[in-house]
Amino acid sequence: MQLDGKVAIVTGIAAGMGTAIAQAYAAEGAIVVGTDIDDEAGTAVMAGCDNGSYLHCDVGDVAAVRALVDEVAASQGRIDILVNNAGVTKSLGFFDVTEADWDRIHRVNARGLFFCMQAVAAKMAEAKSGRIVNIASIAGKGYRGTSNVAYAGSKGAVIAMTRIAAAQLARYDVNVNSICPGATRTALFEQVMSEMVERRGMSREDALARLDSSIPLRRSNEPSDIAAMAVFLASDGARNITGQSYNVDGGLVWD
Repeated sequence: MQLDGKVAIVTGIAAGMGTAIAQAYAAEGAIVVGTDIDDEAGTAVMAGCDNGSYLHCDVGDVAAVRALVDEVAASQGRIDILVNNAGVTKSLGFFDVTEADWDRIHRVNARGLFFCMQAVAAKMAEAKSGRIVNIASIAGKGYRGTSNVAYAGSKGAVIAMTRIAAAQLARYDVNVNSICPGATRTALFEQVMSEMVERRGMSREDALARLDSSIPLRRSNEPSDIAAMAVFLASDGARNITGQSYNVDGGLVWD
């Protein structure tokens, strides 16, 4: 078991990649605390994980984040791993993005992610050990098929913050890396796909076929593809890797 006995916080675990990561971490022996704002789904997910528990947390609420981190540190004695997975988006054209859209997306994807990192990193710095895995996106590297420009900007911020955090936390032996998924078949993916189908007037089957044909490996991700990378980055095999942003996208983006 690659994560045997490690204490991990995973945000946004009620569906998709978050569910897959929480389950994969538990299967690898981690003690997983999953968070979300969908309490019914989040509780059900964590109930199915050995050594798993659920706590409500809106990552955009900094006070709630700090309270969560203090509670986990007090109950478990330490925090070894943080996975910042919580994220939001919607399908929007360039001129359709409103201030409300911008604020909602950046509140969770960038602001929330940073303050989760900051709160957990303070505990890790005291222990002089830790792994942080941020879920970014190939949108943050300029992938033109992104759901919207505000989302791309928020994920670009995640990549930049990952690098700066890695540099500034290295003295405490805290590794910080990010994963940049391509098209991944999650509930959020289905939401964006439905919005795209409606806006462009095409069938869902045609939209999916067009998407997969644009991927060199000819297949979009399953959530388990992202979970596998998240396990590796939290494992001892990645002990000398930090500040990196790994694409898991079937070959859509090269940098």
